[in-house]
Amino acid sequence: MRIEQLEYLEAIVKTGSINEAAKNLYLTQPSLSNALKELEKEIGIQILVRSKLGVSLTDDGREFMIYARQILDNVHLLEERYQKQSPRKQALSISAQHYAFVVHAFVELIRGVNTEEYQFTLRETETQNILEDLTAFKSELGVLYLNNFNKQVLEKLFKENDLVFTPLFVAQPHVFVGAHNPLIGKKYVTLEDLEEYPYLSYEQGERNSFYFSEEILSTLDRKKNIKVSDRATIFNLMVGLNGYTISSGIISSELNDDKIVAIPLKVEDTMTLGWLKHHKLELSPLAKEYLEILKQHIEGFGFEIVE
Repeated sequence: MRIEQLEYLEAIVKTGSINEAAKNLYLTQPSLSNALKELEKEIGIQILVRSKLGVSLTDDGREFMIYARQILDNVHLLEERYQKQSPRKQALSISAQHYAFVVHAFVELIRGVNTEEYQFTLRETETQNILEDLTAFKSELGVLYLNNFNKQVLEKLFKENDLVFTPLFVAQPHVFVGAHNPLIGKKYVTLEDLEEYPYLSYEQGERNSFYFSEEILSTLDRKKNIKVSDRATIFNLMVGLNGYTISSGIISSELNDDKIVAIPLKVEDTMTLGWLKHHKLELSPLAKEYLEILKQHIEGFGFEIVE
């Protein structure tokens, strides 16, 4: 296997066309096709599916590209260090439940990137989508929580999908409410205190299982229920309707959360928030840097990182 073969493959994937990639590489279409066939034969998998509309990666091809890009990243780092070539465009994709600390760390990471070009993706999405993104190598990292209720089911899914969960910190559940909610000023709230307020939760799509819920105590029967799909909407409903949701307690005033207040919820439960990755994937330097920023941000809110 040669570095140039991986570079050829990357060009094909980027353009979605062997013809276009050949033009960009100043190669003939047959020579590029032959190079790809040789690579597929050598590693024993089909990397691309060819059609009239172009080419796309197979499942095996997506996994192969994860490793190929890591190799190319390291090659370009060597070239940048010793040949003074322009740096390779940095890329990172993250899929997460709806947490402000995830976004805040993402912002800090990008602010610190010293390059003119980059490709970053942050998906605040449904729990099932996080697992699917990691399994398909669409994202390098995932962030979600476990507790006594969902742990057994989710850990079974992690195992089935070759995913590894690493704890970050343990949080006591908090209720998020608007800054003018009548509950403000209480040292803590109980479930009884919340009975007359609208309960806000994130929808989980077609597989709306209680085990995929982003909020603990998802099986409780509530008088008023509102499902939402994004943090901006849930915050607006907290302010506009005196609604509430249940989360970790971390609020980022730097990211427009200043109208929201966290109040401890008096229940016998905890949330273990952590990150996920595919066990076959070695984290990129950028992903490792993001995790360090994430940990620093979490510690800044007074939480102890699980070692």
